[in-house]
Amino acid sequence: MKKEENSPQKFDSISGLHRVLGLPKPLHPLVSLIDNTNIKVEKDRLPPAFLFDFYKISYKEKLQGRLKYGQNYYDFEEGSLVFTAPGQVMAIADDTEYLGKTLLFHPDFIRIYPLGQHIKKYGFFSYAIHEALHLSEKEKEVILGVFKNMNSELHANIDDFSQDIIVSQIELLLNYSNRFYKRQFLTRKAVNNDLLAKLDDLLNDYFNDQTALMKGLPSVQDLAEQLHVSPGYLSDLLRSLTGQSTQQHIHNKVIEKAKEILSQSNLSVAEIAYQLGFERPQSFNKLFKQKTKVSPLEYRKSFN
Repeated sequence: MKKEENSPQKFDSISGLHRVLGLPKPLHPLVSLIDNTNIKVEKDRLPPAFLFDFYKISYKEKLQGRLKYGQNYYDFEEGSLVFTAPGQVMAIADDTEYLGKTLLFHPDFIRIYPLGQHIKKYGFFSYAIHEALHLSEKEKEVILGVFKNMNSELHANIDDFSQDIIVSQIELLLNYSNRFYKRQFLTRKAVNNDLLAKLDDLLNDYFNDQTALMKGLPSVQDLAEQLHVSPGYLSDLLRSLTGQSTQQHIHNKVIEKAKEILSQSNLSVAEIAYQLGFERPQSFNKLFKQKTKVSPLEYRKSFN
């Protein structure tokens, strides 16, 4: 079968990517820390899109200009981190600059460690590129310090402790990134609250104009697309603001709307369930009781 011209080039080994980038062989076949200024190949000779079988964490040095979030612009002068999980497609932007560092590590490198089991808890691996982690000066020093320790270990003589130490440094990097993302959510409250308000508007419209009756309950994926953010980023942002995921936020809005209908109409519980997007009234009853500790009928009776 002929390969499609626009399909991304897949790399199943770090060594293969090194060859394409004009770099020497990696010091370890399953992990590599690249100084991006050492990349020797011209950008126009690279494939337009890549797909890796390994994790990639890119530190981009001092973004030029300003980035727009919502209706506001922000300056990020100390660099940013972008996270990519295996299987995600990446494209090369025309204005990409080879400044910073790139950490690559194969899932097999961490497989026998606890990190291999719980790496999926780091939701930022599913974020879009415009949801990068933008670092303060102190955060930049911390991240570069971890990279420095990792680089020293990679260049040292390999012994029984080498892999343990490098894996611990990767986990340290991820834990710091988790902390710094929480800070980023909090320091951009104005933008994030604006996003939360837009989410509530979308949900209100969804339930008020009979969309739920026609399409069913709204999905996290659809809402995220309408807000121009990734589902993972939206849920993590909401957790930082409200302590709840996007799915929990949807359920709360459903219960809020259900209470309104129960108290102001004579519709049956089944009719209300279908109007709110449930396929079965039993599912609506179960969720309502789970959230309010009473059944829909018991709630209605409290108004009589």
